[in-house]
Amino acid sequence: MIHQNWHEKETMKQVKCIHTDAAKYIVNRALTAGKVYDVKNETEEFYFIIDNSGKVSGFYKDYFQDA
Repeated sequence: MIHQNWHEKETMKQVKCIHTDAAKYIVNRALTAGKVYDVKNETEEFYFIIDNSGKVSGFYKDYFQDA
């Protein structure tokens, strides 16, 4: 149930979105290339960030670089 309090969780680090060219999903509605996002949680494959809609969402690490 860790996902229920991610908004209040301390930011782990910041990452910069480098592209929104998704092969499978539409991510340009939730991410903006060049914008810096706060990482709330991280796995081997995903960053969980607060996206443009204001919600915590998981995205592949391929879209980001360390800020």
